[in-house]
Formats: sequence, C-alpha cells, structure tokens
Amino acid sequence: MTLPSHAQVVVIGGGIIGCSTAYHLARDHKADVVLLEQGKLTSGSTWHAAGLVGQLRSSASITKVLKYSVDLYKQLDAETGLDTGWKMTGCLRLATNPDRWTEYKRLATTAGSFGMDMHLICPDEVKKMWPLMDVSDLVGASWLPTDGQANPSDITQSLAKGARMHGAKLHEGVRVTGFDMDGDRITGVQTSQGTIKCDRVVNCAGQWARKVGAMAGITVPLQPVKHQYIITEAIDGLSPDAATLRDPDRRTYFKEEVGGLVMGGYEPDPQPWVLDEFGGDVPDDWEFGLFDDDYDHFAQHLEQAIERIPVLTQTGVKQMINGSESFTPDGNFILGRAPECANMFVGAGFNAFGIASGGGAGWVLAEWAMTGEAPLDLWVVDIRRFSDMHKDRKWVCDRTLEAYGKHYTIGFPHEEYTSGRPRILSPLYERLKRQNAVFGSKLGWERPNWFAPDGMAPQDVYSMGRQNWFDAVGQEHAHVRNSVGVFDQSSFAKYEVSGSDAQAALDWVCANNVSKPVGRLTYTQLLNSRGGIECDLTVARIAQDRFYIVTGTGFRTHDLGWIADHIPAGDVNLQDVTEDWGTLSLMGPKARDVLAAVTSDDVSNSAFPFGHVRDLDIAGHKVRALRVTYVGELGWELHIPIAATGAVYDALMAAGQGIRPVGYRALESLRLEKGYRAWSSDITPNDTPFQAGLGWAVKMKGNTPFLGREALSAAAGEPLGKRFVGFTLDDPDAVLLGRETILRNGKPVGYLTSGGYGYTVGKSIGYGYVRADDTSDDALQAGDYALIVAGETLPAQIGLRSFYDPEGTRIRA
Repeated sequence: MTLPSHAQVVVIGGGIIGCSTAYHLARDHKADVVLLEQGKLTSGSTWHAAGLVGQLRSSASITKVLKYSVDLYKQLDAETGLDTGWKMTGCLRLATNPDRWTEYKRLATTAGSFGMDMHLICPDEVKKMWPLMDVSDLVGASWLPTDGQANPSDITQSLAKGARMHGAKLHEGVRVTGFDMDGDRITGVQTSQGTIKCDRVVNCAGQWARKVGAMAGITVPLQPVKHQYIITEAIDGLSPDAATLRDPDRRTYFKEEVGGLVMGGYEPDPQPWVLDEFGGDVPDDWEFGLFDDDYDHFAQHLEQAIERIPVLTQTGVKQMINGSESFTPDGNFILGRAPECANMFVGAGFNAFGIASGGGAGWVLAEWAMTGEAPLDLWVVDIRRFSDMHKDRKWVCDRTLEAYGKHYTIGFPHEEYTSGRPRILSPLYERLKRQNAVFGSKLGWERPNWFAPDGMAPQDVYSMGRQNWFDAVGQEHAHVRNSVGVFDQSSFAKYEVSGSDAQAALDWVCANNVSKPVGRLTYTQLLNSRGGIECDLTVARIAQDRFYIVTGTGFRTHDLGWIADHIPAGDVNLQDVTEDWGTLSLMGPKARDVLAAVTSDDVSNSAFPFGHVRDLDIAGHKVRALRVTYVGELGWELHIPIAATGAVYDALMAAGQGIRPVGYRALESLRLEKGYRAWSSDITPNDTPFQAGLGWAVKMKGNTPFLGREALSAAAGEPLGKRFVGFTLDDPDAVLLGRETILRNGKPVGYLTSGGYGYTVGKSIGYGYVRADDTSDDALQAGDYALIVAGETLPAQIGLRSFYDPEGTRIRA
C-alpha cells in the first residue's frame, strides 16, 4: 500500500496505544488518519505483555480511563469480529501484614468513592476461590470482581481492524526518520518510504518514543527495563476462570493461561536495558525481540511463587519471557502535547500497564489531539509534569529503577523518593540542614518538610497512622499562628509577562481581573474552554507593561505551557525566571515586627495593604515583597535576587521576635484550616470556579472576554451539580489523606480531595465536593454527614466557611 502524501493525523507506533488512538481518531472524530509501524503491529512490547487488566488508581480520572478500557474490550469483538481474549476473572490482592491490610482498607474506600465495588475478604474465602493457594500467612485480601485479563495481541489486532473499518490507513514496515519543521511545528513526517505532510502527530512509539520525540526536539523521559515472567505447563485443579492474583508482599503476580499460569514480579533490584552499545536508543530492528532467559535474577520471584502456590514445585515451565518495557520516573504513564512542539502529542511509558490503559488512553489522546484540550483531569499523566531535569538520562534511569522497585511496596502516605537527590538546592539548603530540616523533593528542588526538635533524628519514619513528625509539625504550626515563622519557598515557579500587549494577553487567559494599577496583586484561575480550572496562581503588576506571576513548584512546565499556548499574538513576552529569585514567606502575627526591624521602608497596614506588591530594601538588597498568604496569617512573600537569599534570611533570623524556620508539612495543615484550595487535588480541570467556591475571583460582571467565559455563561442559572465544602472529624485517631467517601444521610455523595490535621482547631480536616441538585447553604447544612475512613464510617461536621478566622481579619491586620 502506497503512502499518502498528506494526512490530517499521523500516528507513530503500531502497539496497543497507537492502534487504540488511530481507532478513536477515526471512529469518534472521522479524522484522516495514517498509522506508521516500523515493523509489524504489536512487535515492540505489546506482543509480550502479560495481559492483566486492573482498573483502580488513586486518581478518579485515570480510574475512569481504565474502566473505559474494560468496557471497550467487552464489546470490541462484536464490532470487529475479532476476539480480544477478554475475561472478567476478577482480581485478588493479598495482604500478609497489618500495614498492607490498612492500605487495602483505604483502597476499598477509594474504590467506593470512584463507583467501584471492592470487597475485603478473609483467608478462608480466598482459599475457596483459589484452592491451590497457601493462605496460612494471609491477613486477608481485596477482591475486585470487574478486573480481568486479555490477550494483548488480539486486542491490538481488533483495534487495528476497527480503525481500518472507520477509514484509518495502517502501514507496516515504514520507519520514521525525521520531521519537516516550521519553527516548533511539524509540517511533515519523513519516513523510509517518503514524506507525509500532516497537521498533527501522535507519538505512540513505545520504547522508541524517546528517540522519535528527540527528532522533533521534545523530551520523553523513558527507561527500558527488563521484565521477566514464566508460562507454566498445565496445572491440575486450576480453574480456567481463576482470578488474576497479585501478591505484593511477595512481589509477584499470576494469571491463568491455557490451563497453566503466567507468573512474574517486580523486584527491588531491576535491570535497566543499557543501550550504550546502540548509541543510547533501542535498536530499530528490535522486532519481537527478547533477551536471554535469566533464571539467576528471576529466582527471587520463583521462590516466592512456590511458597504461595506449592504445586509449582511439580510444574514444568513452558517458556520464559524476558522482554523490555518502558517505565517512567514516577510510575505514571505519559500523555499529552509536549511543550517544545506545537503539534506533537505523546502516548508512551505505560509501566507495564499498557493493556489495562490502552483502550482509555487511545480515547483521551484522540480527543486531546483533535481539540487541543484533555477531555478530563489528566494531570498525573500529563507530559508537562516533567521539567528540564528530565533531559538527564542518568537521573531518569536511576529514578525510574527506584519507581519500578516500589511497584509492589506498601504505599505509605507522604513517602519520598530518594534517588537522584539532592538535585536542585536553595541557597538556604545548608543553613536549614544545620537546623535539622527533613527535606522532601518537588520537581528536583530540595524543600524542608519539617524540622526535627533537639534530640530527635531528622528523618521520616513511615507508618499508616500518625507519623513521627506529627508533634513536631504541630509545634511549627502553632508557632506561625502565635508568633512568626519563615518558609523557604524558593522553589516556586515564577514568570514575567511583559510588553505593550501584556495586559490584554493576561486579560484573555486569566479569569479574574488583572487590569489593576501597578503595585496590586490578583489571585486568579486560568480556565479551559469547559470552564474547568487549568492553573491557580498569583499575578503581580510591577509596571504598566510588566507582570510577575507565581505558581506552584510542580506546575512549572504545565502553567508556563498553558499561558504560552493561549496568550494572543502581539507585543508580549513570556519568560521563566524561576531560578532568578529566591522566596522567603514571612508569616505570623509578628511578621510586621520582623519586617520593620530589617527595612527602613514603611510596612504599616496603611502603607502596605493586603493584596499589594512593593520593593523593599533589606540587608542592602532590593526585595520584591508580595503581601499575600497561604496560611491565613499576616505575612509577606519576599522574592529576593537568588544570590541575596542567604543574606536576607540571616537578617530576618537576627531580627528576633521568636522567628524560626517552618516546613511544608506545617504549611499544609495551616492552609487546610483556612480552606485554601490546592490545584491538582481540590481544584482541577474537572471543576469550575463556581463549584469550587471561587466565583468571587471571576470577572463575570464586566464584558471582558476571557477563556472559559462562554462555558461559565452557558452554565449560569443552572444547578452547580456539586459544591466544594469542608469537613471535620471528632475522632482523634482518624487519619485523612483524600479520597475518603462522603456520606450524606447515609448515601455516597462524593469523596475528599484532600485531608490532614488542623492543629489549631484540634481536629482532622478534609475537603471535597458534595454532589447534590440543591447546593445552597441551607440545603447542604440540613444533611447528616459521615466519612468512610479506611473502611470505618465516622460522623463528620460540614463546614461551608473557613474553620479558622472565617472573616479573614488576621491576614489584613
């Protein structure tokens, strides 16, 4: 079949992700699609995937994506006439210790929050379902009946046939060799059989996605890892409908196949595929490729498998599969449009979840490519969660191997990665380390999470209950409420927007009014075309034609990209200045006393009101001071030329007033009491400002057009459908983390988006959206509320205002 000269969309890669994307582009969007596969369909890693299909993830949106996959696989054969090998066997996850059992209690609660029915069962019930299993060490198991298994090659071929039926053209034996570029836009795909002009490209090249991305100047941070499993001979007594089995405490998984078992695992010492001899990339001719069997490395899994299923001692092995799969530095797959290229979308790095994700990933990726927006909140898999440090392939390899090794470890709350650290250091790192800081890491930045008191080791001790830092963080929290603390927030992402059209550009992308006089701040959201919240940030007007923007550390690439993609053309320049400025947040009722001691400038309330920005002279340096807070107290963010950060910190600490450094764990508890929202958890692209209680920050009263206004206007007068509210618990031992189910009059109406402890109010605090036809104050307050916390139903009190200083008098003191 001759290659066409032009296509609307070129999909690169003929594995399950590429074929699913082509299928959805053709079926849902009637797009002119060409798929290019350098070898045969499925010949990368799809063909040797184990084929387990699970659905539950910690993100509601990703769970929805995986549930879509299952629904698609159930009916695809009826459309195409090709069987997918789908079997809804259900999945058992085994627990052998109390921490794992607590994890499953929380997972079952999450499943219920997301509309899934996960059961917790005893060892005797497990034995009845899986008679060949030794259950003597079990505490219990979780049982999700709608999970299952499928044949990866059969699903992919069925999707490929479906794509062709809807008009897509699939070409095998065609290798992509480069791209024709016009600036940051691809205009043509160069191949071994000629060039195809196109409007957009979807990179689903699997293990080759990094190489294909690099041809267009984008970074796809992947690491191929060797993953092994065995296929056994037939086993007497094994049901063909046996549940898939995950035994994470033994790091193994099982599924029935042709009367025998597929068994593999995730070891703590994974083997990367070292590609130096191939120039750093997977060889182009690695078609249906496998490595030699490595029983020495696999023995750790085999020993554990025999302990669990003793009949394996008498069972032969038909085949070992030792193949490479693409893994990512955080264990989540990669979707979306790369910031470096205007029209390349990526679907790659599925961390051995490609079969479970394939149907849904193709659906959302096709929608994203055709509309330019993700159809729902996909932040946890968005390629824009990465940054420049992910260009470092050694760092990516080290962190990916750590993530792989954690695949089956217990997911303790607040657990930090340790590899590749420290990477990016604030100028205060050594000072804070000497003050017993316990650091976490965010997008490479080392940040103090808490400070260990004298006599306490400065390290996290993970647990499922209150962790070792709980009391120390409570002291930091109280200090900010009663005195004054300083937070090193130098990791904040910071941008400048300048030019004669800067205000007009920000007027369009910002939902709130930024057309304020010089010296004023604006808290604002940036919305998508549905009215959902894409960014949540602060804009400071520092000159008539110049604005300074501050946003969260982890959102640096995402928010910069969103602004760049959506500001209108004109005399406007957008620049990332993150590393130019250190940031110290001075917070607490004595903050003004400290500030007045280190500057001769007037910092009184009348001279420097809340919501303003001024330049102050501190320690011989000009400091950009923003009077704003995320803790609910009097305070300033001090943005300091990066080289002067240490000098200004030393001056603040010398000012007395009981000042002390404070960490991010205290910041979190302080913001929870105040009800300040956190983007990516409390507010997302799925939520509008009015649902989130942020309608006051939207310029609907004027006539200024802005992105998302049409959607908000269309919804005006209609029921909100859901509303963001707070809850407290009286139970002193309840640990809230988010995703706990909200019950109203005994019925599920939502789940928590974030949770923690409020030390001033003395209670656990959680926030989430309550779904209701009537979301008025009176209607919501009339309900009787409870939260399901790790399987236990606890009475809860609803709060429609801040739990701390609801009038906001302290921040304006």
